[in-house]
Amino acid sequence: MHIEDEYIRLIFGLKLKQIRTEKKLSLFGLAKLTGLSKSYLNEIEKGKKYPKPDKIAIFSEQLDVPYDHLVSLKLDKNLAPIGEILKSKILKEIPLELFGIQEKNLIDIVANAPAKVNAFISTIIKISQNYNLTRESFFLASLRSYQEAHNNYFEEIEEHVENFANSYHINLETKIFSQDLEEILIEEFGYTIDNKELNKHSNLLELRNIYIPSKKTLLISSDISEAQKTFIYAKELAYNHLKITHRLNTFPWVKFDNFDQVLNNFIASYFAGALIIPKKTLVERLNVFFSLKNWDKEEFIKIIETYNCSEESFYQRLTNILPKFFHIKNLFFLRFTHKLGSPKFRLTKELHITQQQTPHANRNNEHYCRRWVSIQSIKKLEKTNTNSAFGIQISSYENPENKYLVLSSATPDPFRKELNRSISIGFLISSHLKKKLKFIDNSEIETKEVGVTCETCSLNDCDVRVAEPSRLERAVEYKNIEKTVSEILNNYS
Repeated sequence: MHIEDEYIRLIFGLKLKQIRTEKKLSLFGLAKLTGLSKSYLNEIEKGKKYPKPDKIAIFSEQLDVPYDHLVSLKLDKNLAPIGEILKSKILKEIPLELFGIQEKNLIDIVANAPAKVNAFISTIIKISQNYNLTRESFFLASLRSYQEAHNNYFEEIEEHVENFANSYHINLETKIFSQDLEEILIEEFGYTIDNKELNKHSNLLELRNIYIPSKKTLLISSDISEAQKTFIYAKELAYNHLKITHRLNTFPWVKFDNFDQVLNNFIASYFAGALIIPKKTLVERLNVFFSLKNWDKEEFIKIIETYNCSEESFYQRLTNILPKFFHIKNLFFLRFTHKLGSPKFRLTKELHITQQQTPHANRNNEHYCRRWVSIQSIKKLEKTNTNSAFGIQISSYENPENKYLVLSSATPDPFRKELNRSISIGFLISSHLKKKLKFIDNSEIETKEVGVTCETCSLNDCDVRVAEPSRLERAVEYKNIEKTVSEILNNYS
């Protein structure tokens, strides 16, 4: 039976239960009124059974409700959000089992507590409107939740990488180059590589590659770096080795049809990162680096350069390895972008392991704190007019009272003129982190008191503030009003 049939049964059951409740009838009372058994009515209301036409006619007559209203899939205002969700493709497109949720269980929850579920859905809809949450951002948020639920480590993909390396005699102890992977794509999987066609189209300059399935042809930009080419080839090998056919055909993606494509893109990217930056060698190098008593920027950069990868790929890989092998789970990953001359810094990618760390995206179009090393590294890059800039900082938040060790690397965007970006990884400072990272108390690491946005920050001596603390001032004003009203009420009582 198709899941759509379950939705139809559920909608009928929700309607029947709502009508019965409005008429102040118990299930026992409805059974007496209609001559149908209480257990049968209970199964209808839970969406487990759909009554035959003669039974619907009984409901129509005894409850004084038009037959057409009962069989219509349209719900009234109170239940409409549930109907919209059920009739949409959202639940079909998201593989709920990845989150440990069975669709039938979800339907049971909706059937048993429609009012509560409806309130929850209405809240989600309002939040999505306030955040301008598109279908695209909804799927990406779902993907982040999936990653966070697994601490962003996937043993099965790691095993596939090792099996692939063994099958094709790839030495994971040495740096991997694009020509090694290109040969496998051509010889083993019948690929044709074309590095001329894409550059003929001026409106496709931001694309790294396009894959044409019918021809097994990979159009690849001739302007990409060796590290980018290696990553693209590794992703293509992932799709083939894992036999993934439902995939995205461009990088970066232009559009996607459903959540499976988003998820498969992540799986292929994870495979590529694990192949280019193998866990065994990375864990060994990090163990040595974390034992250093003093912070050594050159040694950290040397670890990155050991692999044929971008800074972003390396930082992403850290979010896989640190929670699993070093039990460092209170961490975040951020990507900021900045267009030259613009007052805005955009947070374009984020991931939070274990819990929502600070900072994170805001919906109010506010100005992110300029004291963050994520933004400072971009400013440093633009000021020095170099190809890269690095920064390290201990960010101390006044509220909540947390401190984070944050590493940040900034580079120009190779495909967008006058656009720069920074990649940052931050760790919540705790006794556990201090045991793992011996250099964390090094006095050479600058500590800065930071806020989240200028509009919510109470720091008075900030020399990089770009907006007044308007939201904070409003909050204080409302609190004072509340206090005065409370005093008046107490005086009169």
